[in-house]
Amino acid sequence: MLWSEYTLKTTGCGLPAGPGGALGALEGVSYLWVVGLVAYSLYTKVKTGKGLPPGPGGILGAAEGLAFLAVLAGVVVLGLQIKDYGYIPNAVPTEGGKCS
Repeated sequence: MLWSEYTLKTTGCGLPAGPGGALGALEGVSYLWVVGLVAYSLYTKVKTGKGLPPGPGGILGAAEGLAFLAVLAGVVVLGLQIKDYGYIPNAVPTEGGKCS
């Protein structure tokens, strides 16, 4: 997800689909995973008043923190994308468009 956001910020376009669409599929799965983790964390915070448990070696807590940072970075990149380029690229590039 962070690589995708970096690419969007630096080029104005998202990641290419890659061979057989594999890169695009992995990008989509990463977005779903991060959004799911943040949603579950927020649900847990509302329900219990605490975040997710740290898990073994603190890995779940670290993943939770990184997920929130990735979402924050996404919001910042979205704002900068609109400011710098004046548009948000389509999920699927259009024929003859800037990101095709």
